Amino acid sequence: MTQQKRRRFVSVTVLIVGLMLIFGVGMIYFKLAPYVPLTLGLMITMIFGRLNGYSWQSVQNQLLAGVRIGLSPIFLFLLIGMIIALWMRDGVISTLLWSGLQLARPDWFLPAAFVISAVIGTAIGSSFTTIATIGVALMGIGTTFGIPMPMLAGAIISGAIFGDKSSPLSGSTNLAASIAGSELFEHIKNMMWTTIPAFGLSLIGFTGLGLMHHTGASAESLMSLQSHLTPQWWSLTLIGLLFVTAWLKIPAIPTLLINVTASAVVFLQSNSVMTLNHVIMDGFKTTSSDPMVQDLLNRGGMLSMMGTVLIIILALALGGILTEEAILADFMAPLIKQVRTQAEAVIGTLLTGILANFMIGEKCLATILPGELWKPTFKRLGLAPVALSRTLEDSGTVVNYLVPWGVAGSFCAQTLGVPVTHFTVFAIFAWASPICSMISAMTKVGLAQNDD
Repeated sequence: MTQQKRRRFVSVTVLIVGLMLIFGVGMIYFKLAPYVPLTLGLMITMIFGRLNGYSWQSVQNQLLAGVRIGLSPIFLFLLIGMIIALWMRDGVISTLLWSGLQLARPDWFLPAAFVISAVIGTAIGSSFTTIATIGVALMGIGTTFGIPMPMLAGAIISGAIFGDKSSPLSGSTNLAASIAGSELFEHIKNMMWTTIPAFGLSLIGFTGLGLMHHTGASAESLMSLQSHLTPQWWSLTLIGLLFVTAWLKIPAIPTLLINVTASAVVFLQSNSVMTLNHVIMDGFKTTSSDPMVQDLLNRGGMLSMMGTVLIIILALALGGILTEEAILADFMAPLIKQVRTQAEAVIGTLLTGILANFMIGEKCLATILPGELWKPTFKRLGLAPVALSRTLEDSGTVVNYLVPWGVAGSFCAQTLGVPVTHFTVFAIFAWASPICSMISAMTKVGLAQNDD
């Protein structure tokens, strides 16, 4: 390593360690919301870029390039805020809540929530949509049964991640296969070597937690909630429309726009345009004075998503500078050159994906960057493209849900009402996936080799 490269490596290492300390101390020790630590980290990174020869104009362009990547999820979150509010008013979520309260058994609700989220997520190929619709209803039912909210959130998120990871309709699954150069269904088939063990560990974990931590709910609480729920079975056609648009492979934003439009048309049959405007902006507000009912039913609206949107803008602005200046690439370059075995390549890719998630905060970038960095190494060591695409999914896709300032993590926290730091330990599938991937790499079980 030349003197110049050594200085570069030392400087980017100091920057990355400094940023992680700022985020960790600020959000974990001082329990701050992500806004101030992210802003401080952004300022330091901008100064770092200027000291390394970039003009202020270049640094600004890098920042804006990162934010532009986030326009799609930002718009998606606003649409999700609308559909949650409209589905509350149109009776979709109320019908699901009512049905769940009639049919569900509290002791087995946690594993059931995990499996239901996994099935729905696989069917529609979107973890965000699963969490924002079925997930909200499952949170309401489970909370009424007295199950701790972090456990519920962990089960729902774990199932939704499994579905998003395993579905051929998923954008992240298609992205990982594309980056690695693997065929989509071969990629999904190969992922089962790590995905099925992670699913099994999650199911066992949630079954045990459900049997050990069920506290029960009082009859008064159940009756209070049920008195505010009126099932409207026709409203389930709106869920059917969601499935149809997903299976037609319509992208996420048009899918949600179609469903928001249909839900708004239904809403206007018995409400005014002014009321529609109020619900879309401010969300659904129950008339109940019961605090528990308010916590469960007061949901949705575009304004409810603004805190998440601000976090995403700051995180992606920081990620834009880190990506455009190749800071993470320069940090990983010396390590990549030292890799000599297949297990080291897989573990290195996993660690790069995890680091990229915590530094950049966006799972697509956390999939693309490690893929581009490690692809030549996988080819040199005789690993098949599906081995790389699976490794990218086991880190870049799933770990973002555990990052408080990440797009996925902040979305889940806002939508389900549980901070990331509270549900992290219960999002079993998210941390079991990279562990299973490491075990596969070290044992070579399911580690695909290049036929050439």
